[in-house]
Amino acid sequence: MTHPPLEIPALQRLRRWSLLVALVAGILCALGAWIDPDRFFPAYLVGYLFWLGISLGSLAIAMLHHLTGGGWGLPIRRILEASYGNTLLLALLFLPLVLGIQTLYPWARPEVIANDELVRQKIRYLNVPAWEVRAAVYFVLWAALGWLLSRWSAQEGPPGQRRRERRLVRLSGGGLIVWALAVTFAAVDWVMSLEPHWYSSMFGVLFMGAQSVSGLSFAILAASLLQSEPPWSSTLTASRLQDLSSLLLAFVMFWSYASFMQFLIIWSGNLPEDTPWYIHRSRGGWQIVAALLAGLHFAVPFLLLLQRRIKREPRQLIRVALLLLAMRMIDLAWLVLPTFSPGRFALSGWLLVTPLAIGGFWLSAFAWRLSIRAAIPVYDPAHARTTE
Repeated sequence: MTHPPLEIPALQRLRRWSLLVALVAGILCALGAWIDPDRFFPAYLVGYLFWLGISLGSLAIAMLHHLTGGGWGLPIRRILEASYGNTLLLALLFLPLVLGIQTLYPWARPEVIANDELVRQKIRYLNVPAWEVRAAVYFVLWAALGWLLSRWSAQEGPPGQRRRERRLVRLSGGGLIVWALAVTFAAVDWVMSLEPHWYSSMFGVLFMGAQSVSGLSFAILAASLLQSEPPWSSTLTASRLQDLSSLLLAFVMFWSYASFMQFLIIWSGNLPEDTPWYIHRSRGGWQIVAALLAGLHFAVPFLLLLQRRIKREPRQLIRVALLLLAMRMIDLAWLVLPTFSPGRFALSGWLLVTPLAIGGFWLSAFAWRLSIRAAIPVYDPAHARTTE
């Protein structure tokens, strides 16, 4: 038994308007891929990684909640499920990157392979067929994990409840390992290999922390905006908001630690194949972006989320979550775009259009998924404690 799905007008409006924006922006994207591929595809990669990060971060947080239990995950469980339920949609939206592979990745161009000895040494791994097969494997793994978690979570009820809980715990334990490995290899394939001479052993860890920030920020934002609607009006209590905010603070600190340690290791090593990556991102205006990330992705959220009053107030948390999501987009632009304009700050209008196109489809599907399933599982132990 579960609460019946609720008809929430805000979700219906979000679904319609997001789809409309996606269709208009999608037409512009098709035009951009044709007339301006050199600037379009890097911008598309940034927008794509932003929305993928929310889905994959939601998947990791859902598995973390199944492993640890606790009331903190009750108000956001269905939000997380609706987020990572978009994995197959994101697999479809990955196709433009396949079409633009030679524009994005030097190792995919025959003339680069012919003239670059280091790229030739990596060609057994960095080649188009292998890259495409690995991408397919990542999406199969993420989609399979999400489908099993969502299916078993939806079956909650008194008969067989303990068995289902144990099954979810076992799946989540192994699933987090699979998720971490797939995210690491995907980060290498899709972002690190933009500059095939450069490498970092911290890069996968950096993306894991970043996606956790994205997923939880979006979940807190969605739950806080829906707080006036039942059942969130009764389940999103101040104490649970505080728990969620404390977890978000931990993810922000983890991302900051991974970012700083990567910089520290490369700076102290001072190797000629490593340092150019940071040089490209510390000149010509990109150093201002790096300073913004240090201040607004770490320092400001860190100080805000230390305050108990802010952690228990939905309106304040909406601002913090929006700030972190905005900084996630800026961080991805800082990671990707300097490859195509090293040492020179350059942005294009496609950086606005592509996230709108991908995000419009993503949000429309999210709103639909959230509206067709019961918002709160009645037989969750945390729900039972709430209603006692």
